[in-house]
Amino acid sequence: MLIGLIAPIIGALFFYIIKFIKAFTLVEFIQMLFQNKVVLTAVSSISLLINVAVFTFYINKRLDKTAKGIFLLTVLYILFVLIYKLF
Repeated sequence: MLIGLIAPIIGALFFYIIKFIKAFTLVEFIQMLFQNKVVLTAVSSISLLINVAVFTFYINKRLDKTAKGIFLLTVLYILFVLIYKLF
């Protein structure tokens, strides 16, 4: 399950490095995520793609318990983003 928590963070950092490293500090980027829902959508999409790749890897290796944990955390991550965006 820890992998399912770390992979989205790596995805978000990857997005930050590619798009915003010259414009914002990491702290400013994190603040912007919670203020600008469009950026939150973009970052969560990249983060979830990373999780899907990790999930697929573990499914193909037949490590089902790890894959279930990654899937569960992915669903929770999606729910958190959706609830935050709606309110």
